[in-house]
Amino acid sequence: MNAQFDFGRSVPRNIVYVKPVAVADLPENIRDQAQGAETLYSVHRENGEQLALVADRKLAYALARQHDMAPVAVH
Repeated sequence: MNAQFDFGRSVPRNIVYVKPVAVADLPENIRDQAQGAETLYSVHRENGEQLALVADRKLAYALARQHDMAPVAVH
């Protein structure tokens, strides 16, 4: 099947990516603020720019949606 589909406005233009980050891989000054967490979640633009680093996945998604962004997970 080879049919074209015009995604038009159905594809969000403001996609951000949410990915888990091991606290052990972060700089020391951020590790000190992690308050015992082993994993934090970062929110990135399509170009890789980090927008936020938060305590949990649910918060990362809520933050993105509150700023009219469409969050997707990075595996």
